[in-house]
Amino acid sequence: MKRYIYIVLGLLAVGLGALGVVVPGLPTTPFLLLASWLFYRSSPRLQQWLLASWLGKYIRGYQRRGGMTATQKAGAVGVMAAMVLLSTFVFIPAGSVARIIVPVAGGVGALTVIFFVPNAKSDE
Repeated sequence: MKRYIYIVLGLLAVGLGALGVVVPGLPTTPFLLLASWLFYRSSPRLQQWLLASWLGKYIRGYQRRGGMTATQKAGAVGVMAAMVLLSTFVFIPAGSVARIIVPVAGGVGALTVIFFVPNAKSDE
């Protein structure tokens, strides 16, 4: 039973990680690392699938360097900020509660990247 719970949670984490590629403020790598761990505990086949998929590059890069480089962090925060601003002022109607939620979520995502994602050295 525990195995199936891990598989379902792993698939949910993969979905959130994939969504994090395009949604501002939603991190990608932490969800994919969680999915990898859950699959490691429940299904080696799903773990291999994840590592071989287009999402696997996020996990492999993180594992190889032990975190994100300062350049990667700056790029991630920059893209988050651009998407939050675009979403808030172009796509979300004035007066909508989402005009508050999106910047707050983006801020939490940016702070998470800056302060909680480990620093790593570059590949150079």
